[in-house]
Amino acid sequence: MTQKTWFITGASKGFGKAWATAALDRGDRVAATARTLSDLDDLVQRFGDAVLPLQLDVTDRAADTAAVDRAHAHFGRLDVIVNNAGYGHFGFVEEITEEEARAQLETNLFGALWVTQAALPHLRAQGSGHIIQVSSIGGISAFPLVGIYHASKWALEGLSQSLAQEVAGFGIHVTLVEPGAFSTDWSGPSSRRSAELPDYAELHAQVLESRRSRTADPGSPESSAAALLRIVDADQPPLRAFFGASPLAIAERDYASRLENWRAWQPVALLAQGGEG
Repeated sequence: MTQKTWFITGASKGFGKAWATAALDRGDRVAATARTLSDLDDLVQRFGDAVLPLQLDVTDRAADTAAVDRAHAHFGRLDVIVNNAGYGHFGFVEEITEEEARAQLETNLFGALWVTQAALPHLRAQGSGHIIQVSSIGGISAFPLVGIYHASKWALEGLSQSLAQEVAGFGIHVTLVEPGAFSTDWSGPSSRRSAELPDYAELHAQVLESRRSRTADPGSPESSAAALLRIVDADQPPLRAFFGASPLAIAERDYASRLENWRAWQPVALLAQGGEG
């Protein structure tokens, strides 16, 4: 198998570290980014020159471009771009401050956009490449308490579906990875939380209990690496791929409900166009 060169954001833990390790284990090369450079020391110590450690805050557009360009100059090409950096924000919609909303979108959406834009000239020039956008089951469905997180991932989904159509002619693939519950820092130390409003206290307790039952058996990031490598090595990779057992059932229920709703209200759709309602 041809050696691949990866650029992975958020490579110091969770999916990013697991996927970087799997790629390096099989002989690929990885430009690994993290907000704190020392968090990448163990990868460097284990894999040596196959790793290019880069300090990066993905919300800094100029830094994103510089990091991608440096990785390309260092390795001579880039084959797989993984936009993994992100975090979960917990708070009901009324509780979210402007600063919190903008910070969530700056990391989860704009960070991925800036890295993607920085990588595309290199991928187009070589006539190949694969962009992996780390979304979530929360990119196609929605639950209470994480509305601004959903907003960031739903936006990433739409952006990436358009992108896939725009770059296919250059030999570039785009895949949205949509994990269910995995034991990452997404809801732990890496997450942020809004100040709670007293009027929502009872609902907070209900939602948290529901979430605990829904995520009671999380997968491990390490176990997901084989799935990602299968996607990256495919001749015709998918636009979307669930990771974990639970997302498909959630999607089937959600989309069945949407179709039922749209069909029931189709007379109103026709009325809006001047037809019979």
